[in-house]
Amino acid sequence: MSLSQAAWKAKQAMGHNDNAITAQDVTNPGLNREKWGDPSETMKALCWMGKNDVQMVDTPKPKVIEPRDVILKVTGSTVCGSDLHLLHGSVVEMQKGDILGHEFCGIVDSKGAEVTNLDIGQRVVASFQIACGDCYYCKQKLSSQCERTNSNTIEKGMYGGNTAGMFGYSHFTGGFAGGQAEYVRVPLGDVNLLKLPDDVPDEKGLYLSDVVCTSWNCVVDTGVKEGDVVAIWGAGPIGQMCAEFSFMNGAKRVIMIDQNWRLDFVKSKYPRVELVDFSKLSNTKGVVNRLKEMVDGRGPDVALECVAGEYPKSIVHKLEMAAGLETDTPEILNEMIESVRNYGRVGITGVYVGYTNHFNIGSLMERGIRFIGNGQAPVHLYWHELLKKIQSGEIDPLKMVTHRVRVEDLDKVYAKFDARADGMQKVYVETKFSAPPCKGSPALTTY
Repeated sequence: MSLSQAAWKAKQAMGHNDNAITAQDVTNPGLNREKWGDPSETMKALCWMGKNDVQMVDTPKPKVIEPRDVILKVTGSTVCGSDLHLLHGSVVEMQKGDILGHEFCGIVDSKGAEVTNLDIGQRVVASFQIACGDCYYCKQKLSSQCERTNSNTIEKGMYGGNTAGMFGYSHFTGGFAGGQAEYVRVPLGDVNLLKLPDDVPDEKGLYLSDVVCTSWNCVVDTGVKEGDVVAIWGAGPIGQMCAEFSFMNGAKRVIMIDQNWRLDFVKSKYPRVELVDFSKLSNTKGVVNRLKEMVDGRGPDVALECVAGEYPKSIVHKLEMAAGLETDTPEILNEMIESVRNYGRVGITGVYVGYTNHFNIGSLMERGIRFIGNGQAPVHLYWHELLKKIQSGEIDPLKMVTHRVRVEDLDKVYAKFDARADGMQKVYVETKFSAPPCKGSPALTTY
């Protein structure tokens, strides 16, 4: 039995805490057809079937089961680098048949009796986290740390507290069906859906669900300011948005660390960004030494982590992760700590699940490094402001989008995305409910 399945079984035995105000572990209407599913209609959905195995399935359309539910016709979704942690089994407590996908937009199809701020037929985007709107954190718009939507006992014991529930991201975060499907149930939909104006097409509004807000949070939470030199680990969509937002917040230089065609893509879209190909550096301190050389011998003011902790470079960490001695490798974190100047700032946005070994806490303490876990970005804190920036054209999420694909091809898209094939960066996933492509959308690719 995999670690993920073992954790799921342990959680079933332990039960829930008593803090959640919405149903837990509703990850697929087909897993409890009578209670959660509409018997009159089915939908296509992308399901986790085991480690490195996702499949398209036909399953019942979700129905309203709580008075603050909203059922959406999904008009757009995407695949995130965070989804690969589920695919690989790095995130625990997956159940066979769980519907994936935490970024989506759609049209209100039906709603519970207590949802009075949304109308049938309205276009909306969902936040990837599920917030109650009323707890200590929600009142501060820190929606990703809502106290009332995730009662998972293992997460609380492991972290010392619960995060909010999250769509399509395992029972560890509450167990909610995701939006890589034709329909999705949004619990507490009166709080967790943002209306999209007519001048913001789905292909741009969709990314307010996660990547735009997450990137913005990484930059502003780590304190990028006028005149800073910023180094970014990871040339994917989050890294790209962080580069753009760093310049918007006053950075004078941005340096990005990655390898292969991903750096070429960044150079074509963001020519101001300086590039470091770590694969061409010869020793374990290659990145650290190169950044010191590039920035006055001291190093950057700020380092931003936009990769994640499941990609070991050294044989030591490959063996330790394979043996279950750590869940995450600290190699990138150590590079960041050692690269920045004394009293520099390090922000962590890539997903880290649990524990790590050989972390350079000495450099962190002795050199006064500010080490900041940016957390799961509080989407509700930012999405109104960022929507206005999209409306004005100050932000164009389509710059990072390389592919438009069909929902029925998502299993194949996962394979391409995981292999970094076809130059795939960010995708827009259309369904039978999607509007015609907007100006600037990539042409449809079928698999």
